[in-house]
Amino acid sequence: MLLVTIHDVTPAWAAEVSTLWHLCRARGVLPGLLVVPQWHGETAIERDADFVAWLREAQRAGAEIFLHGERHDEVDLPRTFMDECRAWGRTAREGEFLTLDGAAAAARIARGLARFAALGLHPIGFVPPAWLAREEGFAAAADAGLAVSEDDTGIRLLQEGRRLASPVVRWSGRGAVRAHGSALVASARWTLQRHAPIVRVALHPGDLRHRACVASITRELDRWVSLRTPGHYRELLAAE
Repeated sequence: MLLVTIHDVTPAWAAEVSTLWHLCRARGVLPGLLVVPQWHGETAIERDADFVAWLREAQRAGAEIFLHGERHDEVDLPRTFMDECRAWGRTAREGEFLTLDGAAAAARIARGLARFAALGLHPIGFVPPAWLAREEGFAAAADAGLAVSEDDTGIRLLQEGRRLASPVVRWSGRGAVRAHGSALVASARWTLQRHAPIVRVALHPGDLRHRACVASITRELDRWVSLRTPGHYRELLAAE
């Protein structure tokens, strides 16, 4: 199974999200959309009626919606040494749920779900920004009734308490070194992991900042779609 998602779906990245969406649709892929209700505490999706209308239309077409944090960044959330170790090299202070305990995670998830409900959006799951959360955060998502979550090594079926190992192909457009390095890793994943039962491809708007990432994303999407029929997370639930 091939699962493709677009992360950081927010009006702040509207043009880039649209580019990634059309890149997927041109290849017959209906990607999941990881939506941030208020990007960096400033860009509220409710204020952009056209963007919300597009999300609703994508949902009607079958695209799965995920809550992707409340604001995505870590403003006013101090890290411990262990938090720094877990996040090292993975995010530039964009791991909103990295440091949150269960109560704080539950509060942010609840607020996000309430806003989605008011907008007519019905998420299947929760994915923490940068795939970083404590176990209490994943438990809070389960308690909120969400069906699916994931980290960088696997997919969590929250209501069943099961985890499915799954590599994820991803990129980083934060500078030339990271862009070229992530393109090399993405190519290596094709070589080493193309026979894995479930493979995820995660696209970020920021990937488009560097042409090495853009070229790699196009190439790898074509490769993966030639090998696998794109699926949806809901199929993992229906299979059991």
